[in-house]
Amino acid sequence: MAKQSTQSLFTKLTKSPQFWEKRGFTSSLLWPLSWLYGLVIRVRHLLADLSLGSKISHTVPIIIVGNIRVGGTGKTPIVIALAELLSSLGWKPGIISRGYGADTLSSPTQVDSQSNTALVGDEPVLIAQRTHDRFPIWVFPKRKESIAVMLSKDESVDVIISDDGLQHTGLVRWPARDGGRDIEFVVRDQRGEGNGLLIPAGPLREPASRGRDATLITGLRKQTNDSDRQVLNDAIGGGRTFHLAGLLDRAYQLTQPSFSKSLKEIVGDCSSEQITAVAGIGNPQRFFDDLAEHGIAGRCIALPDHAHFDATFFKGISSSCILITEKDAVKCANIPDERIWVVPMSMVLPDELSEWMQSILRRPDPRH
Repeated sequence: MAKQSTQSLFTKLTKSPQFWEKRGFTSSLLWPLSWLYGLVIRVRHLLADLSLGSKISHTVPIIIVGNIRVGGTGKTPIVIALAELLSSLGWKPGIISRGYGADTLSSPTQVDSQSNTALVGDEPVLIAQRTHDRFPIWVFPKRKESIAVMLSKDESVDVIISDDGLQHTGLVRWPARDGGRDIEFVVRDQRGEGNGLLIPAGPLREPASRGRDATLITGLRKQTNDSDRQVLNDAIGGGRTFHLAGLLDRAYQLTQPSFSKSLKEIVGDCSSEQITAVAGIGNPQRFFDDLAEHGIAGRCIALPDHAHFDATFFKGISSSCILITEKDAVKCANIPDERIWVVPMSMVLPDELSEWMQSILRRPDPRH
């Protein structure tokens, strides 16, 4: 029951309230609820530790890409980049996800680029589309069941990437934590930990102090100086940290994906007053800031994460050009509006991240 209540709370808090960023009256008022929530987390982890001996780790290493802050921090582009990287290195990755809104599923479900986002979630479908269905993708709230079905269907899978799951106690680690081959990435963006409090007083799903293998920082501006980067590193407790660069690719027309334009061409074709940017993601401002760096500074409409779209919504926007994210585009496939252009984002993984990750994955199975 506590787990279901926690997930329900995550679902409702899809747009960050302003008081999450700084401690003040509202966050202080809600702090007792945060303390109770933290107690639930501690009890869950204690129960998981007490039953550790009865759990069996999975037969392949797992890479968990998650965040401790409610809302998106850029996990999905990282999952895509990791899958592509591992594939180029000779691995056979499979991907699992809880699937936002997939609570109605009665069993693990495989996702492809044509799957219904209302059933399996927008992010798994986006991953399938961006990777052209090259990797097996399974969705179900109980991730260990997804893993079992995936491995039974495709024995070639030798590494699993979990889109989110840091708080999922069902993902059992390899026996030797330091010598094993599992990896936990916590993804953070320029917002850091906000006021540092647990929900509902703050934005954190769990205390930031719990150790992770590495932190992946996304969303830093090009003009961010070394001093500011160090301040962010210190705020998250130091440790192994990699800075990832996100690149906006050529935009393509929603109704005719083969027709694309560079962002420079869009700026040349339309004035700022004619452009509206729409984003229903965890951190919409990041999308708007990325567009601004390319000279696009029109009207911006920020919506809650996983927002639903229909033709009526876009008809209400009086602009000659509407820019949306790929995550939002997977829910707009049937909207016949030629003004809508989709702006893809690619995540660039640094060489040092690739080298470190391979050094972990190539370690021998600690059980043999």
